[in-house]
Amino acid sequence: MKVHHLLLFLHLAGVIVWMGGMVFAHLCLRPAALELPPAQRLSLWRAVFGRFFPLVAAAVGTILLTGFAMLADVGFAQAPRTWHVMALLGTVMAGVFASIWFGPWPRLRQAVAEESWARGAEALATIRQRVGLNLVLGTLTVTVAILGLAL
Repeated sequence: MKVHHLLLFLHLAGVIVWMGGMVFAHLCLRPAALELPPAQRLSLWRAVFGRFFPLVAAAVGTILLTGFAMLADVGFAQAPRTWHVMALLGTVMAGVFASIWFGPWPRLRQAVAEESWARGAEALATIRQRVGLNLVLGTLTVTVAILGLAL
């Protein structure tokens, strides 16, 4: 097995964890959670994100490290243009995740601890919007990867 294959495996595993988790949270858990009263809904999201976000942080780190390692291995100037587009989109996605991690996520945790459901709902709405943005960016990144392979 080549190092490239290991890097690619780790890279794709990170993408699967991140994208799969966002799809599940946004399209499956969110509609079901809307049926709960605010206190239960926000407490549920606090518990879910408390488990999911550390996985995402590890996935993001893995994706960035392996992606840039593969770029460096080929040589930035020799790498296909689609790799550069994926690197840009992935870096933007990582920034969006960081904006969740350092912004509305601590506010959601604090609001749930203080049982301030209105503030918690505001923080959760911001998280939802940014996760939605990352879903769009992630889908675009996967599309670029696939079309790049097909060219």
